Amino acid sequence: MKNVLIAGGLLAIGAGAGGYWYSQQAVQTTADSGVLAYVPADTAIFSASLKPFPVKNYINSLSGSYQSLPVDAFDDAEISDPRGKFFVALFKSYSEALKDGQAFVDTFGLADEIRSYMYTLGAVPVIKVEVAKPDAIWAWLDNAEQQSGFSHKAANLKGLDYRTYPLSDEGDQDSAELVVAVNNGLLTITLNTSLNDSELLEMALGMTPASQSIADTTLIQDSLTKHNFIDDGIGFINHQVIAKALTTSDGNLLAKHLTKITQASGDENALADLRTPACDQEFSAIVSNWPKTVMGFDNLSITEQESSFGARMVVESNNSVLLKAYQSMSGFIPSYASNTEDAVFSMAYGIDVNQLVPSLLSVWEEMLQPSYQCAPLQEMQMAMEQQNPGMVGMMTGMANGLKGVGMAVFSYQLADISRPEDLESLDAILSVSADNPAVLFEMAKQFSPQLASITLPADGTPVDLTGLLPIPPSMNIQPQLAVKGNHLVLFNGERAAEVSEQLAAEPVANNGLISMYIDYQQMFEPIISGIEMSGEEVPEELLDLKDYRIKAQMNMAVNDQGIIFGSSMTSQADSATN
Repeated sequence: MKNVLIAGGLLAIGAGAGGYWYSQQAVQTTADSGVLAYVPADTAIFSASLKPFPVKNYINSLSGSYQSLPVDAFDDAEISDPRGKFFVALFKSYSEALKDGQAFVDTFGLADEIRSYMYTLGAVPVIKVEVAKPDAIWAWLDNAEQQSGFSHKAANLKGLDYRTYPLSDEGDQDSAELVVAVNNGLLTITLNTSLNDSELLEMALGMTPASQSIADTTLIQDSLTKHNFIDDGIGFINHQVIAKALTTSDGNLLAKHLTKITQASGDENALADLRTPACDQEFSAIVSNWPKTVMGFDNLSITEQESSFGARMVVESNNSVLLKAYQSMSGFIPSYASNTEDAVFSMAYGIDVNQLVPSLLSVWEEMLQPSYQCAPLQEMQMAMEQQNPGMVGMMTGMANGLKGVGMAVFSYQLADISRPEDLESLDAILSVSADNPAVLFEMAKQFSPQLASITLPADGTPVDLTGLLPIPPSMNIQPQLAVKGNHLVLFNGERAAEVSEQLAAEPVANNGLISMYIDYQQMFEPIISGIEMSGEEVPEELLDLKDYRIKAQMNMAVNDQGIIFGSSMTSQADSATN
C-alpha cells in the first residue's frame, strides 16, 4: 500500500479529481513556462493542466454516490504498520472531502480553479498541484500522522524546507522516501530513492531546470494540432523513450534508473536479452512507427450542476500497411448505438468479415517481414509463424457479408426481482448488418428448426416470433423480426420499432470497431424498484446506484493517425434535473 494511496489521492486532486490530462496553451504564461522548464524533454509519461480547472465545480457536479469511495474496505483489515495506517487515514480524509466542493478545496488549500502537472524524471514520478493555502496540506498530513503514529522527518535543500516519509525499513540496503514540499505556490509530491542524486531532487522540487526541457520543444503543441484536440488537455506516454530505456544501459535517464534497479535486485542480467545493439536498433525502428500514446479532449464543460467531457486516446502509428489493414477489417456501428440520447444500455461490434482474413494476413505478413536479429523479437516471430490467420477463413465463411452486430435497451421494467423472467416491459433491439441480411437469416434457419417455416417479407414487414422463440409465457415480450435495408432486426417495444424503421435507411459503412454506452441511473433504477416490490431490503450499495447520475460511452476505431479509443461522460449533481 505504502505510497500508493497518497499518490493516487493527490494525483486525483491535481487532475481535477477526474483523471484529466491538460495541455499547454498556445500562448504560455510565465508561470507555465517556468514549470515546464523543469520537465525533461525525454520524460516517459507526461500530463499537464495549464488552463485552470474548476475543481470545486467539478466535485459539486458529481452525483452523491459517485462522491463516496469505499473507505470501509479497510475497516476489517489488520494494519499494524504505522505507514499503512498513515496512508489509510489520508485516503479516508480524502474521501470525506470529496463529498463537497467547498470542503474539498478547503481540506487541501486549493483555489476554486487549479492547474496541475504529472511527469517522470527517469523512473521517478513527480506530481505538482497549485495550492493557495499550504497550511491546509500540512494540517491534512499532521492529522494522518496523529491517527497513525507515523511521523515525518524535516529536511532542507538549499533553503527549501520539505517533509520526508520513509517508505523503506531501517537497515534496508535501498532506501525510499516520499517527499512533500511547497515551493512557489506549487505542492510537489515525489520520491527520493537510491536512484536519485541531489540534482534530480532539486529538479523535482523546482530548483534546477532540465538541461533539455519539454518547454524547449514543440512536442505539446504538435500533439494538440496533429490530433485536433482542444487546448484544455494533453497527456502522453513516449514509447521511444521507454524502448531506449529497455535496450540500452545509459541511453537516457530512465535507462540509467533501470540499470540501477536490476543491479540492486541482484539480477544484473535481467535485461541482457534486450540490451544488445541489434535490439536497440530494431526496437528503435519499431517505435519510430508507433512513437507515442497521446490523450486529449474533444470537448470539456464543467459547471456546478453538470460536468461533461469527450476524450480520445490515440496510439500513434506511421505504419500505413498495418493501419490500412485495421481500417479494412473495421465494420459497421449503427447510429442507435453511437447516438445514445435515450438508451439505457447499448453496444455494437463492427467487423467486415469479408475483409477479416485479407486484413489479418496483411498484418501477419508485415510482422514477419523484417529479419530480426534481436532474440525476443525472433521468438515473437517464431510464435507468429505458427498462427497462420488463413485458418480464420474456415470459421468466417458462413458469415459472408457480415458487417457488424449491435443491440440497445431503451427501457425495461421488472415486475418482481424474485421473478426476473416476468418482465413488466422491455423496449430493445438487436440488429445484424450485412451486405445481404436475408442470406444470413436463411443460414440461421439451418441451426434453428423453430425458424425454418418463417419467410421474411422483402418490403420490411415484421414477422411476429411470439411462440417460436424459447421465451417464458410470463415474460411480456412480443418479439418482431424483419429485414430493414441491410439490417436483420429483432425488436420489441415502441422505441425499438421506430429505430428499426430509421435503420432501414441507414447504409452500412466501415465506421468503427466497438461502441458501448450505459446510463447508470436508468440501468439500476428498475432493479431497485423490483427489489422493493418483492418486499426484500435493498442493499445499501445498490441503493446508492439509484441516484448515480452518470452516463458514459466508449468506442474504438482506426484512422490514418493510429488506433483511437474514445470516451465521453456526463455527470449531474443530485439536485440537477435529469
